[in-house]
Amino acid sequence: MSTVNLSEITKQFGNVTAVKGLDLVIKEGEFFTFLGPSGCGKTTTLRMIAGFYFPTKGKVKFNERDMTSVSPEKRNTGMVFQNYALFPHMTVFENVAFGLKVRKINKTEVKRRVEDVLKKVRLEQFIDRQVSQLSGGQQQRVALARALVIEPDILLLDEPLSNLDARLRDEMRTEILRLQREYGITTIYVTHDQVEALTMSDRIAVFNLGECQQVGTPTEIYNKPVNDFVAEFIGETNLLPVEREKQEGEVFTFSSKDLEQTVHVAHTELNIADYNDTDNLYMSIRPEAVEISETPIQAENVFSGTVTLVQFTGESVHTFVKINESVTIKTTALNRGPSTYFKEGTQVYAYLPENHIRVIPEAKGDK
Repeated sequence: MSTVNLSEITKQFGNVTAVKGLDLVIKEGEFFTFLGPSGCGKTTTLRMIAGFYFPTKGKVKFNERDMTSVSPEKRNTGMVFQNYALFPHMTVFENVAFGLKVRKINKTEVKRRVEDVLKKVRLEQFIDRQVSQLSGGQQQRVALARALVIEPDILLLDEPLSNLDARLRDEMRTEILRLQREYGITTIYVTHDQVEALTMSDRIAVFNLGECQQVGTPTEIYNKPVNDFVAEFIGETNLLPVEREKQEGEVFTFSSKDLEQTVHVAHTELNIADYNDTDNLYMSIRPEAVEISETPIQAENVFSGTVTLVQFTGESVHTFVKINESVTIKTTALNRGPSTYFKEGTQVYAYLPENHIRVIPEAKGDK
């Protein structure tokens, strides 16, 4: 296993800067995810770790060894590609054994290691089958086995589940995490899927426009986003521009042009050190934190409105409450039966708890 240290990494393709000044340390044995929209720099960063790209500036280190300009075959990393990159004319055994044969491992050891890893990915009964005869999920396991059989220091996965259907993605998330825990291998995972990132990762780096916006655990990223981009990209949120007014004890008061009254925010939800007086500020509150009632609620941050839309998703119910012409608040609650659903047109009160409102700055850089 290895730590990965990326120091002031920048990657340019002509006039385009794909990754800008990235500083990041990935711990030994950690499941670390690069998360972001298409074109944000996450796959480029993964390829610099793999050695397929060399950085324009900065250094890549595994433990204390400088790997910046070392070729891919000398890095001892295992890579799983989005399209799996398997050899369709070969059997499962031949695909998995390929990397070992390149390394000139003797036949007895090759057989032992291939059989062992196929047991771990639960494909031992398919050892002699052509990969072209396997399902998508089985092919994905073969790709994982091929990456793991060489006993890499670092496992790299580039959106490996994007070609699978929803149910199979759920199964394979669990399978990949089981294997990672079993091997204890440092794993770097690239995805644009927030659910994958939140359910699988020890830590997440959120990318946008070539820059890392925030690094943290899934709960930190979700509950304490550092700017409006992270808040909107991770899950769903209600986001409104606000301006700071005053402090009253442990509570700060903010005003918003879109609302007709002030908003009270607990000091624990303010990251004042992360913004200054020139920053544009937003209040963010997750839909599941908003409470709605047909009867008045005695508290701060209560807004009257009208239910305009109710969406049933099975496990939960989304209710949209129109506060005024410019503001609609989305709320989410667990499905507790039809009798608990609000009807469209119902007059309700929406309560935004002050300890669930997060005040954050606008993300820096180009939009």
